Amino acid sequence: MLVESFLEYLKSERNYSSATIVSYATDLLQFEAFFESLKEDITWETVSSSVIREWEICLLDEGKMTSTSVNRKLSALRSFYRYLAKMGKVEANPTLKVVGPKNKKRLPVFVKEKSMDKLLELMKEDVGFLGMRNRLVIQMLYLTGMRRAEMLGLTDESVDFVQKQIKVTGKRNKQRLIPFGEELEISMREYIKEREAAFPYCGKFFVSKSGGPMTEADLSKVVRTSLARVTTQKKRSPHVL
Repeated sequence: MLVESFLEYLKSERNYSSATIVSYATDLLQFEAFFESLKEDITWETVSSSVIREWEICLLDEGKMTSTSVNRKLSALRSFYRYLAKMGKVEANPTLKVVGPKNKKRLPVFVKEKSMDKLLELMKEDVGFLGMRNRLVIQMLYLTGMRRAEMLGLTDESVDFVQKQIKVTGKRNKQRLIPFGEELEISMREYIKEREAAFPYCGKFFVSKSGGPMTEADLSKVVRTSLARVTTQKKRSPHVL
C-alpha cells in the first residue's frame, strides 16, 4: 500500500509522466523483492541503510548495471523515503546515509557548426512538402534547443508570429517561451503554407507524410538521415542538436 500511495502522489500531486511512474514502480518493487529475499522480517518501515548498501553492491556485482542506472534506482528510493517521512510513516530516512557509485563523466556529442551550415544549405535543394518539413525540423532543433517531445507537442497555436516566440510544454507540463528570428520565421511560414495545401489540420504543427501527427520514430529518422549527409559520427539523435 505504501508504494501504491506514493505512485498516486507522483501522478496526482507531482504531475509525473506515466513513463517516470512506471520506472519508479519497477525500481521500488525490485528493492522490495530484494529485502524480502533476505528473510529477516524486513519491511519498508524497518529498512536500514546497510540493507540499501547491500542492494547497491549486489546490483553493481551483477555486472549488468552501470553506475548511472544504480544511481537512478537509488534516486527513486530516496524520493520514496522522503515521501514516507513527510507522511509520518517512518521515523528516520535510511537513504540519508547511502552514497551512490560515482558516474563516469562522458564528453557531450554535438555536430560542428560548419557541418550544420553545410547541411542546412544542402537541404535548401530538397523540394516538396517533406523536403521543407525535414529542413524545418533540423532548423528548429538546432536554433532553439528544443527537446524531441516538446517539438512533437507543438500546435499551430504554439507559434506566436507577432511576439516571435514559441510556447513549448516540457517535462511535468512545465511551459516556457522560446524566441525565434527571421530565418526560422520564414521557414515556418513556408512550411505551414505547404502543409495546409497538402493536408487538413490534424491538431499538431508537424505532420507525417500521410498527414497525421509526426511520431518520435518519424522525427528520429529525419534527424538520423539528415545528419548522415554531413557527419559520420555514430550518435545522430535529436539530442546532439
